[in-house]
This record gives sequence, structure tokens and C-alpha cells, in this order.
Amino acid sequence: MKNSILVVDDEPAQRQLLTASLDRDYQIVAATSGVEATRLLSARSFDLVITDERMPDMSGIELVKWVRERMPEMPVLVLTAYGSIATAVEAIKLGAQEYLTKPLKSPDELRLVVARTLRQRALRDQSLALQAEADAQYPPDIVAESEAMKRVLALAAQVAQQSTTVLLTGESGTGKEVVARFIHRRSPRSDEPFVAVNCAALPETLLESELFGHEKGAFTGAVQARRGRFELAHGGTLFLDEVAETSVSLQAKLLRVLQEQQFERLGATRTIVVDVRVIAATNTDLARAMEEKSFREDLYYRLNVFPIHIPPLRERREDIPPLAEFLARKTAARMGRRFRALSAEAQAILCRHDWPGNVRELENALERALIVAKSDTILPDDLSLQLAPKTGEARTATLAEMEKDAILETLARNQGDRRATARQLGISLRTLQYRLREYGPAGKE
Repeated sequence: MKNSILVVDDEPAQRQLLTASLDRDYQIVAATSGVEATRLLSARSFDLVITDERMPDMSGIELVKWVRERMPEMPVLVLTAYGSIATAVEAIKLGAQEYLTKPLKSPDELRLVVARTLRQRALRDQSLALQAEADAQYPPDIVAESEAMKRVLALAAQVAQQSTTVLLTGESGTGKEVVARFIHRRSPRSDEPFVAVNCAALPETLLESELFGHEKGAFTGAVQARRGRFELAHGGTLFLDEVAETSVSLQAKLLRVLQEQQFERLGATRTIVVDVRVIAATNTDLARAMEEKSFREDLYYRLNVFPIHIPPLRERREDIPPLAEFLARKTAARMGRRFRALSAEAQAILCRHDWPGNVRELENALERALIVAKSDTILPDDLSLQLAPKTGEARTATLAEMEKDAILETLARNQGDRRATARQLGISLRTLQYRLREYGPAGKE
């Protein structure tokens, strides 16, 4: 299909000359004035506008401005017999693609400029299409430069089309909720609700009401009936974060909902049937939890239909620079701070750190850096990190040892404030207190 070009000139001879020079290779539509051109541009699409500069009623410069305000992607060429530097600068500043003086040296000159302009537009359109395709594959909040993360997202995209229950595992702060939302967005349920609940954030009695809802008078303080998260997620996706933090008795009720897709509100006898896709997440070793009888084996197998493990940042260091750039820009916008870039030296420091707190720790480090930075570029001195030792012994530390180091280091930074520590690490206060008891004297200091 030929590209369509709108030629705008109030002189009949000039319109005829331009049309004759281009109609062999392009579909040409002619307008006798800028006003007529605006009507044509509003009625149909063109690939290029060529306009005379001096016209009554509406000049070529005014037409360029009109086009830029409404169709910023449209290239415009301006022709004039009154060439001047001032007019040329004005046309280019307003967005004209190119500025040519009349009379043209030859029709070949015009054809060359038109071909080059349309080729540039085609390349730009192709680039935008590729970017849109990339954004559709990986939303802006997902960084997947590493092969490890690409494998995670490939699995997530595959399971998204089904209603299969998914179990996301990985250390705290690796982005399990981000992956859960990615699965929901790529699923046939994407137009329905995505409802998230942190199972570690509420005591058992409140969590049960939060999940299943309650009737008026079901317990002290239940002054009116309330729908639970399962009902709110009907037709969509329910994300159960830190599912291992639920009590064994509540796990039995979760198992029933997963098996039968039905439940009763607290204090009710009527059974409610729901259509909900469940994605669960945990940073707990569920095999160990089952051995300790703190997690039901039957619920584990019901949740573990399609497991996806999200690797920690230290196992996907290629993701750190682009992820840090994304997080810095997002944090700077929230803080009202200017941010231009991370220096190469700062990026190198970030890549050497092992990030026991993963993405959450990285985001906190960048927020601090933005606060202390003296310019719009983050420099090494703006970062305050305890770099991981490079000895072979440190590299072979167990996951439990790294978790202990992260908890104790964060607790020290918060001057012993356990609530703040639990919040930053993304774990429940109950889990933190349990871990500190395990650490003995180190946890009491």
C-alpha cells in the first residue's frame, strides 16, 4: 500500500508540480489552504504533510503547530519561497521535520527528502511497536535481564492461561507479589479483581474473618455483615502472601475452599460458592514446616500444583542495574526528587552486594541514597552498604546463616525496634520473634 501524503499550497501551479513529482510513488491528496488541510487531517489519516509556509488565513507555521498539538507523530515538511533563518528556526522548533526553499533544485530533491522522512517515521513506528510488545510481555515493574528471571516469567506466562493454583517460593523481598500480579494480568481473569492478603499481618481470628467474611453479631465488634477476600475475588485471583503463617486450624478451612470452591462466613449457615484462582506465596521451607507439623501436608499438595521459585538477587545480578534504575526513578518521583542516573561506580557497588533483603533492601538503599545525594546522579559515597566478604567461606554460607545475618543487621539498624525490623524484612512480628529466640544470646543483644 502506498504512503499517503497531504500537499498544502494555495498556488494551483505549485500544487500541481508537487503532485506530479510524487504521485508515481505515493497517494497524494491536495489542499488549497491550511484550514482545508485541518479538515482533511481530522477526517482521515496521512503519513506525511508537505505545506507551503506563506498562505492566507492559516500559515504553514500555524499548520505545523496545529498538527503538533493533535498528531505529534505526524512528520511535516515546510516549503517556502521566502527562505530566512528566523522562519526556518521557528518551523523546526515547532516540530517541522525539515525545511526546504522554493524553487526546488529538482523533483529528485523533493523525492529524496520525502523518502528519507517516511523511512524515519517507519523506523520510529517499528521501534514503538517493539517497545509496546516488550511492555506487554514484561510490564514496567518487572525487570528480567537474567536468564533465571526470564525462566520464572516464562513459567508464569504459561500457567497464566489456566486456573491452576500456583505456589510462589523464594526469600523475602524477591518480588513474589509482582509475579503474582503478572500472572493475573496475563490470565483470562485480568478484567476481574486481584485481591491480596498478607496472612502474617493479622492474628488468626481476624485473618479468618478477613478471608471468609462474617455475619452481623458473629463475634464481639461485628456490628454488620462483611464480605471476605474470597468473595471479593470472585471471578478473579486471590493472592495469599506468607501462607505458611496461617494456623493449622485455618489451613483446614483453606483446604476445603481450594477443593470445593465454597465456604461459609463466620456466624452463617449459608454456603457461598466462588470461582477464585489462588496464588500462594511463602519464604518458609514448607518441607521443614510439614516435618514440624506446623503446615498441613494435604494443603501443601493442594497449593503446590504449579510451583515457581523466584531466585534471590544475588543469583541474578544482571537484573540489579536496570532494577536499581527503575526503583530509583520510582522512588525519586514519590519523594519529589530529581534523578538522572546511577554512576558506573555506584552500579558496580550495587552489583557486588549480596542483598540478603533482596528487592526490598535495594529499594531502601536507593531511597537513602536519594536523600543524601548532592546531585541528580547517585555516586558511591551516597550508598551505605555493608558489602559481602569475598572469601570462599562467606560464599558458602547457608541460607539460614544469611537469613540470620539479615535479621540481626536490620534489627541493629533499627536500634532494636522489632516492629520496624519485621516490616522492612517483609515478615510477621511473630516470625521475627521466633527467629530471635532461635538465635539465643545473639537475638537478645
